[in-house]
Amino acid sequence: MIIEEVLRQRYEGIKNEAGVYVTPAFPKLVYVLDEHNCLKGGKYDYLTRLAVKCSSKRMYPDYISAKKMREIYEGNVFSPMGCRSFLSPWKDENGNYKFEGRFNQGVVSINLPQIAIIADGDEDKFWKLLEERLELCKEALMCRHYALLGTTSDISPIHWQYGGIARLAKGEKIDKLLFGGYSTMSLGYIGIYEMTKLMKGVSHTEPEGHDFALKVMKHLKETTDKWKKETNIGFALYGTPAESLCYKFARVDKEKFGTIKDITDKGYYTNSYHVDVREKIDAFDKLAFESEFQKLSTGGAISYVEIPNMQHNIPALETAVKFIYDNIQYAEFNTKSDYCHICGFDGEIAINDNNEWECPNCGNKDHSKMTVVRRTCGYLGENFWNAGKTKEIKQRVLHM
Repeated sequence: MIIEEVLRQRYEGIKNEAGVYVTPAFPKLVYVLDEHNCLKGGKYDYLTRLAVKCSSKRMYPDYISAKKMREIYEGNVFSPMGCRSFLSPWKDENGNYKFEGRFNQGVVSINLPQIAIIADGDEDKFWKLLEERLELCKEALMCRHYALLGTTSDISPIHWQYGGIARLAKGEKIDKLLFGGYSTMSLGYIGIYEMTKLMKGVSHTEPEGHDFALKVMKHLKETTDKWKKETNIGFALYGTPAESLCYKFARVDKEKFGTIKDITDKGYYTNSYHVDVREKIDAFDKLAFESEFQKLSTGGAISYVEIPNMQHNIPALETAVKFIYDNIQYAEFNTKSDYCHICGFDGEIAINDNNEWECPNCGNKDHSKMTVVRRTCGYLGENFWNAGKTKEIKQRVLHM
């Protein structure tokens, strides 16, 4: 009953200052698909149909496949921390798995396209430079760890003394929670597509590119596993959301190395292992392809498909949700849900040739007088974006 009411309220939306119901960006909703609600005749299929109807209009909820998640996380099913972070399984002294209340010590992200630019097609040079950069990432992550080491619980009683994270004594150090995998440290990565394009001349969806991209992903995962054994700290591989980093890394590389076709000329780098936003691929192929990478990125990953207005074709979305349950751990739908405060237009507000948001009905370009909601990464965003992320959003092709 609670789930049903949450979905009904989200489908309705929240009133804006003009009294119009619009799509709220928060809180994020995650819906878990299991045997009883995976649209195969289960008792709670009616809830899933309501969830799909809600996704068609409000983009949330996102979907976790309990079946696929159990295969990756020692039989466990649990929610993400934030938009896409997943904690490695950890057991308490009684042998019980614990996920709630745990935390992350920090993230450092590696710029894979830059390594490939410098390597210039030389694989030996690429792997040597990758190792050097990974050691630099480890050093930066350990700086975050050492900054926390020795901290006492008094610094934030609500977290460390009253149960937000732990129940430590006054004056007690938090050190024991920094080791043994209770908390995590994340190696982030960005630009698998661009890296592959530079090294192999093709997308990672092509056979030659796929093998190279997967080899790099496996190496990143093996590296975090090695660090974990060396330090007794919960290192994990994390697909960086890159809300702003997609622009920052691309801008830095364009300034340093100039304009490179399909790499620095776009104004952004592609999120984590995702298929290039411009690449024509259908929803099912995209989810099946990315699932192979997602299960290596156990510290955090999410996949999406870009859809048009599907409110009059719910059965098609239900088919996609069935596919998610059988094929990929965590996925979402991106559609458009906008409103112009000046003329009342309720539809897609697009990006014009000058990279500006413009109402197609009245020409309004004032950000303060429009509500534009897009999927920035795993979260919805409604506060507009930097130049790189705006270009990336504009170039997204439909997958359905």
